[in-house]
Amino acid sequence: MSPAALSGISPASPLKRLARVGAYAALRLVGHLFQPIRNQADLRGAVWLYVVSANNYEALQFIQQSQPGALLVAGQGKNIGRYNGAVQRLSLRRKLLYYWQYPGALAGLWRLVGPRAWRFFDLIFYAIGYYEVYRRALRHYRPRAVVLANDHNDDTRALLLACRAEGIPTAYVQHASVSANFPPLGFDLSLLEGQDALDKYRRCGPVRGRVALVGMPKADAYLARRNTAPAVRRVGLACNIHDPLPALADTLAYLAQTLPALTLTLRPHPSDTRDFGPLRRQLPQVQWSDARQQNVFEFLATQDALVAADTSTHLEATLLNVASVYYRFAANPLTDDYYGYVANGLVPRAADLPALGALLGALAQHKPADLYRRAAYYNATLGTPDEGHSQPLAARVLGAWLEEAPGAPA
Repeated sequence: MSPAALSGISPASPLKRLARVGAYAALRLVGHLFQPIRNQADLRGAVWLYVVSANNYEALQFIQQSQPGALLVAGQGKNIGRYNGAVQRLSLRRKLLYYWQYPGALAGLWRLVGPRAWRFFDLIFYAIGYYEVYRRALRHYRPRAVVLANDHNDDTRALLLACRAEGIPTAYVQHASVSANFPPLGFDLSLLEGQDALDKYRRCGPVRGRVALVGMPKADAYLARRNTAPAVRRVGLACNIHDPLPALADTLAYLAQTLPALTLTLRPHPSDTRDFGPLRRQLPQVQWSDARQQNVFEFLATQDALVAADTSTHLEATLLNVASVYYRFAANPLTDDYYGYVANGLVPRAADLPALGALLGALAQHKPADLYRRAAYYNATLGTPDEGHSQPLAARVLGAWLEEAPGAPA
C-alpha cells in the first residue's frame, strides 16, 4: 500500500498507533458495555447475512427478499453507513474478556513474521476476541447458515472460523473484484461472479466447498440501461486513498485544459475522508459525486467514460458500456494493475497524461457500442439467458444449497 493509504489503516508512528488502540479500547471495548442491543428480529435459527459495510449490505439484500427468514446482521458498533439502523446486531461486550491473550498473540506473531508484528500491533489488538465472542453467539442462536460478502476482514475471518468450529454452514457472495492476494476460498458454498474470480482464488490456495458462477447480482437492475452514447461527453474520475491529491489535481487540470468540451466529475471513495476543499476551490468547473449518497451504478449511469487506477469500478463501468481507462495517479509498484484488468484486456492503460488525453480525445470522437463484451471473463452470465438475472440465479443456487445443508427443515 501507499504510505497515505496505510496510514489510514495503521499509522507509521507507534505513538499514533497506541493512541488508536486507546481510543478503540475506550469507545469500543468499554463503550460497548453501555450500548444497548435492541434487535427487532429473533436471530435464532435464521439465515444470517453478515455485513461489514454498506457495499456488503447492497450485495446481500436481495437474499433477504428471496429467502424467508434471512436477516441482515452486523457486529455491535460496525459502521454500515446509511444502513446502520436496518441491521440486527451481534453483541461484542464479552470481547473485552479475551484481551489477556493479546501479549501471547503479539509474541507468537513476532516469532512468525518478525518486526511486522510490532508495526501492526494495533490491527492485532482490534482482532482479539472476535473468534471467541462469535463462537458463543453461534452456540446461543444456532443460525441455519451464515452468508458473507467479505472474506478478508478480521471479524469476517473470525466468524468464518467460528462457524467451522460450531458446524454452521457458510456461504459467500462475491461483492467486488478479487485479487490473488486474498485468503484461500474457505466456504461451503461460494457464489462467484465469473471465471476471473475462480482463477484468482485457485492461485490463493485450495478451494473449499462448492462453487457456482452466477454473474454480478448487484448489477441486474442496471444492465438493461447500458450507455449507448456514440461519443464521450462526460468523464468520471474515481479515486481512493491510494491516489495522492496533488496528482488528482494535476490530472483534472490537464484534462480541463486539453479537452475543455468534456464535463469532468470526481468521485472519491466513500471511505476517503481527506479534505477535498482546496481541490474544489482550485477547479470549480469540476463536478462531484458523493459516494455515500449515490451508488456506483447510479454514478456510472451519468458518465460516458471513466478514468481510475486500481478499483473494481472499471468492471462495473465496462458492464454498462462506459468506456474505462486505467490511469495510475501514483507510482506504487506493488499495486500496478492490481486486479489484472489491463492484462486481461478489459480496459486500456494510459501511461501518462498525454496518453490519457489522447485516449479520451479519440473516445470523444467515437465510443464503441460493444465495450461490455470485454467483461465476459469477469461476468459468467454475460451473453447468456441469465444476463441481467443474476439475483434469481444466485437465489436459486443458494436456496437449493440451504435445503441440503445440515439442519435444514425436513
